[in-house]
Amino acid sequence: MGLKRIPLPVQVDLNSGGVHIDVTWQDGRILRYRAFDLRAQCPCAECVDELTGVRKLRPEQVAPEIAAREVGRVGRYALRFQWSDGHNTGIYTYERLLDGYPAEPRG
Repeated sequence: MGLKRIPLPVQVDLNSGGVHIDVTWQDGRILRYRAFDLRAQCPCAECVDELTGVRKLRPEQVAPEIAAREVGRVGRYALRFQWSDGHNTGIYTYERLLDGYPAEPRG
């Protein structure tokens, strides 16, 4: 059984004041994510109970105008965002960004 090869992001752009996040992947795909969607689905222990997997953060608790202020890489497997509400502990894996969060194809 071989390892699944996940393309790496080659560029991450915060657009519309960070309300949209455009990721250009190594395989040529460009996907646009809404900051609201990513923040509302944050996978960190503050937002999801580690023992039960039950989501603690509800979408109505996230401001509709939430924006990403900064983005950084976590090793070779994930991105981490600094959100306009001060939150920054979520680690968004490349695999989940490609297959688990809503995104709109660009270009």
